[in-house]
Amino acid sequence: MTLSHFALIGFVMTFSALPFMAKAAENKVTTFQLENEMQVVVVEDHRAPVVQHMVWYRAGSADEPKGSSGVAHFLEHLLFKSTDNLAEGELSATVAANGGRDNAFTSYDYTAYFQRVAADRLDLMMQMEADRMRNIRLTPVNIATEQDVIIEERNQRTENSPRALFSEQLRAAQYLNHRYGVPIIGWKHEMEKLNLSQAYGFYNTHYHPNNAILVVSGDVKPEEVRTLAEKYYGKIPANPDLPERLRTKEPPQTAERRLIFRDPRVAQPYISRSYLAPERDSGDQEIAAALTLLAEVLGGGITSYLTEKLQFESQIAVHSVAYYRGVSLDETTFDVYVVPSSDVSLQEAEDAMDVVLAQFLKEGVDPEQLERIKYQLRASEIYARDNVDGIANRYGRALASGLTVQDIQDWPEILQAVTPEDIMAAARSVFNREASVTGWLMREDEVTQ
Repeated sequence: MTLSHFALIGFVMTFSALPFMAKAAENKVTTFQLENEMQVVVVEDHRAPVVQHMVWYRAGSADEPKGSSGVAHFLEHLLFKSTDNLAEGELSATVAANGGRDNAFTSYDYTAYFQRVAADRLDLMMQMEADRMRNIRLTPVNIATEQDVIIEERNQRTENSPRALFSEQLRAAQYLNHRYGVPIIGWKHEMEKLNLSQAYGFYNTHYHPNNAILVVSGDVKPEEVRTLAEKYYGKIPANPDLPERLRTKEPPQTAERRLIFRDPRVAQPYISRSYLAPERDSGDQEIAAALTLLAEVLGGGITSYLTEKLQFESQIAVHSVAYYRGVSLDETTFDVYVVPSSDVSLQEAEDAMDVVLAQFLKEGVDPEQLERIKYQLRASEIYARDNVDGIANRYGRALASGLTVQDIQDWPEILQAVTPEDIMAAARSVFNREASVTGWLMREDEVTQ
């Protein structure tokens, strides 16, 4: 037999074995709610004596009051200050002293805090995390110090990066009325004016058990988690005045937008285009699944359509990618990037990109390529079950964005059920130039033609 025969047999044998692998590796998931309406999810994995403890708040930068951009991320930093029972920095020092690690992160739709520790330290983690859910103590000194920290973070990550500044402008152009157009870290001029009142205001509005999700993954039993959760989180009263999660809606987008961002620090010019796209919705994930696979077919790797046409055949580009992030409370985007070859102008590269996208809409999806992608997704889904951190993140991110545990568990099979026709219908729907933004990142001395 030739090598290709062996490879084909190996592929078929591995693919046919996947259902059995999935069954063997599947994590047991238990979910329940405390009396104060705090949602709890337990994902069991007893192969190692470690646990990931996470608290997710359904409050991110898109929930901020106008004029206080960055306050959600600012508050995330401030929660590492003192509480009624913990001195400043004591929580993280305690985690480290117990051989663990901790951190937090803010996104548009949520803010999350986590600790990864030995399983027998879960009691201590819950005790400290529950304490800062309602008992933080801030001072004007805290505000001034941490304000300097977040402004410096913006300087390093955004102001010093042409790509970050470009992406920020693209997103602001994409969303005409929704808070997704405001950077998570905040606009600098508003960050500089954040104060104690704004921080406490966001905290007192959103940081309550009935606005939180506790996700515990690893070497734990649901009964153990329930006992500890009731002991520490259960005694915190729900907020009866928790506001409804209202967002400003996008109006119909009827005008294609374009922008050019020039910066002398640009090392590699490129083209970016985003299209407004539907998000994953609870009980209705089929369109998002089709868009997920569309991104893989178009620009998910070296065998993708864009790569084959723009990099290998025409050599117009040195890199091309398409991606879609469906986990979002509100409308998201489908994005395409093209980095032109050194002797190709941005206009030539964009023209070639448009030709290839139009060609794809005529030719459709290669069924064999789609099956390979589905196999790869299935395999990655199985291997992801070995990652305690990743599992907790997947559940927390989805639940904080409006999905359910059942939606999360149904997702792999929904992906597998997507047909080439589903993908093409999604492509024709999302590739609407009137709801798109095309941007060029370029050096100051470059011409636009």
